[in-house]
Amino acid sequence: MSSLVTRQSVENANSANQERPTYVVKLGLPLELVMMNDRQSRFSVNGKPIYHFMGTSTFSQYTVVQDVSVAKIDPQAPLDKVCLFGCGVPTVFHGFLCMFEVSEGAKSAGASRIIGVDIDSKKYHISKNFGVTEFVNPKDYDKPIQQVLVDLTDGGVDYSFECIGNVPVMRAALECCHKGWGTSVIIGVAASGQEISTRPFQLVTGRVWKGTAFGGFKSRSQVPWLVDKYMKKEIKIDEYITHNLALGDINEAFDLMHEGGCIRCVLKLHE
Repeated sequence: MSSLVTRQSVENANSANQERPTYVVKLGLPLELVMMNDRQSRFSVNGKPIYHFMGTSTFSQYTVVQDVSVAKIDPQAPLDKVCLFGCGVPTVFHGFLCMFEVSEGAKSAGASRIIGVDIDSKKYHISKNFGVTEFVNPKDYDKPIQQVLVDLTDGGVDYSFECIGNVPVMRAALECCHKGWGTSVIIGVAASGQEISTRPFQLVTGRVWKGTAFGGFKSRSQVPWLVDKYMKKEIKIDEYITHNLALGDINEAFDLMHEGGCIRCVLKLHE
């Protein structure tokens, strides 16, 4: 048996017993630092407790997690690849899928026009492999990026997704949406204490501003489905992984990320 440690999701947790994805109903963020049954940590050094990180603590050779954080997957799946299903990939994948299924019906397989936005133009070559049809670098324009996108799309985009946790970009992502029906989804996690803002008129005119955690996936039942799709070559995962490093080289991994030289780096606990 193979298992994958994922961010927590809880199924059938609401009063109507409907299968709606809920992220912290059962495991509130403070409780992610400890185990739910006794509010104690399972890690310690020299008698001092070390708290669980995000309920998973995967930078450890061994870990203890809640049952809702473990998903049984295909034992043939390569863990150095499907580890990406632990958080980021499902968040973006399902965030896009849900939007298109709800609003596009038969077009849920994808959009005809996908505009990537990044201040690093080298990302365009990479992003084309994942379906991006156009690319915009905000540094190439003198006006706000939301106005650039509104002009490019005859009034605004149908959907926008903010994926980096940058508060000003979250606002720009909303304001580049079309009046009346545009929807902007916040995927990125901003720094602690950050707040978002926009003019109320942006929402009064029909735009929708929403967020997603883990893409709305139910980790225990739906992550195995994602792994199966990967094993059938229906989802790209290998292409995300540009670097493999040892855990001791984690600072190099952060440097690569900040330099834009890496999409995903897999850290190995053992050489």
